[in-house]
Amino acid sequence: MSNDDGDSYDKEKVRVKAKNKNGKKRDNIWPIKVFVLTFVIACAFSFFSEATIRRIDNLILAVLILLIIVAIGIVFDIIGIAVASASEVPFVSMASKKIRGAKEAIRLIRKADQVSNFCNDVVGDICGIVSGAAGGVLIMKIMWTNFTSLEESLLSIIISSLIAAVTVAGKALGKSFAITNCDKVVYYTAYFLSLLNEKKEGKSGKNNSKGNGVMKAREN
Repeated sequence: MSNDDGDSYDKEKVRVKAKNKNGKKRDNIWPIKVFVLTFVIACAFSFFSEATIRRIDNLILAVLILLIIVAIGIVFDIIGIAVASASEVPFVSMASKKIRGAKEAIRLIRKADQVSNFCNDVVGDICGIVSGAAGGVLIMKIMWTNFTSLEESLLSIIISSLIAAVTVAGKALGKSFAITNCDKVVYYTAYFLSLLNEKKEGKSGKNNSKGNGVMKAREN
């Protein structure tokens, strides 16, 4: 083996080690990010659900808000399973053709463990907890309005069971749909993310152009 081959081999070895170290650092940071994200999202969901349901006098509208919270959990569960089930091969060819959303789809699949953890565990569990709390508020509202003659304990059992049944049944249907249509789910999710990124880039570009304009004015 020549000296050049030895040097290239050593450089490659160092590069791989550095990559592994960066990967380990990211893995160590991820639980902290999950903790912060879970706390912030749980606070936001809890505040929104309780504030809206408490203030709404219409029981049908309150039930709709509760169903929306359950539906959000089901949708994110579908996304998490689809990302974990999908392959990046079709999206690589799409990215070569510069199709919108392909690059975002590849990023999602390459970070499937984190995406699944966020969608299934963070958002899914938060929606489950918040829907239970919102169900409790709905029970109190029903009792206050004398909408039914059922006892509070029996009403609580019925509503809690209905929330659990709808959530589990929705996720059961969503899982089979996500596995069967994983590529479509990932693509549409990635497409939506690409639109959000485009808006963010547009806003940052406007802010940069304003800043450049101010700097030019000061120079003049």
